[in-house]
Amino acid sequence: MTTLSIAIYDEDLTKEPMMRFHPDAIYTQLYPHFQERIRANEPLSRHGALGIGGRADLWISLDSTHELETLVSFCAEQHVPLLVIGNGTNMLFAEKGMRGIVARMAARSYTIEEQADGTALLLADAGVSWPRLIHELVPLGWGNLEFGAGIPGTLGGSIVTNAGTHNTDLGQYLQWIDVLDARGCNLEDDEEFAVPLVLRYSQSELDLEYRHSRFRQQRCASFDHDGQLVAAPRHLIEPAEIVLRLALTLHREQPAQLYKRMQTYEISQQRLVEPGKLHAGPIFKDPPEGKAAELIAQAGMSGFNVGRATVSTKNANFIINESNASNTDIVTLITTIHQQVLTRLDIDLSPDIELQG
Repeated sequence: MTTLSIAIYDEDLTKEPMMRFHPDAIYTQLYPHFQERIRANEPLSRHGALGIGGRADLWISLDSTHELETLVSFCAEQHVPLLVIGNGTNMLFAEKGMRGIVARMAARSYTIEEQADGTALLLADAGVSWPRLIHELVPLGWGNLEFGAGIPGTLGGSIVTNAGTHNTDLGQYLQWIDVLDARGCNLEDDEEFAVPLVLRYSQSELDLEYRHSRFRQQRCASFDHDGQLVAAPRHLIEPAEIVLRLALTLHREQPAQLYKRMQTYEISQQRLVEPGKLHAGPIFKDPPEGKAAELIAQAGMSGFNVGRATVSTKNANFIINESNASNTDIVTLITTIHQQVLTRLDIDLSPDIELQG
């Protein structure tokens, strides 16, 4: 893929990058490499937890970190808009869809390096599924990550949000991450092509807190002064810093003990969701005043609905797509929850989701 190149600019076109993008030309250029892994007019409803979203001009499934690095360089050089995602579990796609390329990081390789002290270092691609990984580590007697059983998502996405439960989060076991830094590609005044850089960061450099890392702050939706839910600004390459791989610490434990604990965590997570229904959550971060789910219920919003979107009665910090809910239904419901909690409890909840499109 290192030979990718295409002239996609016409001199009489506007200088706005989104107007320069020609999906058919890019598809023709990229198809010889990706073949069945590149699709035009891909429904994004297939790739988000709530089953909502319009179409992406182009969709690509990336099988390796090398493919990702090369695609980012290509898009930066040619000014092709690019959004890189994991499982899309915390994303809400607009019904108008996404212009440019949406690429899913599907690299799922990992290795285990045993250490002299009896622990091990797990070296994993960002696209590794956390739940699937746990089911593979437990029979081998490797523990530390089983608390995430039942939490959907990839390791890369989970470290960006510093996902966790049961008073434990993924960041506690992180040693380092490799990140593709494309921030230089998003400098609007720089006419020269900026090469993305692979950088390594230790745990202490990531500002890891509850449901937060320094990467997360750049991506979350927010409420404006009028109380409306708005997306984070979108640049040419999103996100500007892309997690490539992680190193996590594992410890030895009897598989039977790990399996029992894993089952307990899975059952606990299953109690939070509606079986057989499309759902997403948590929608809001827990504020200092308490758990967001309890505050939302206290504000009288449990079971509340807008159109076909409903607040879960099992966990009020989850939203359910009852059937064919629209993006407008979901956004209006999230906005209403925020307003009601603010009005009735004087607590300003912060969104824990991304709006794309």
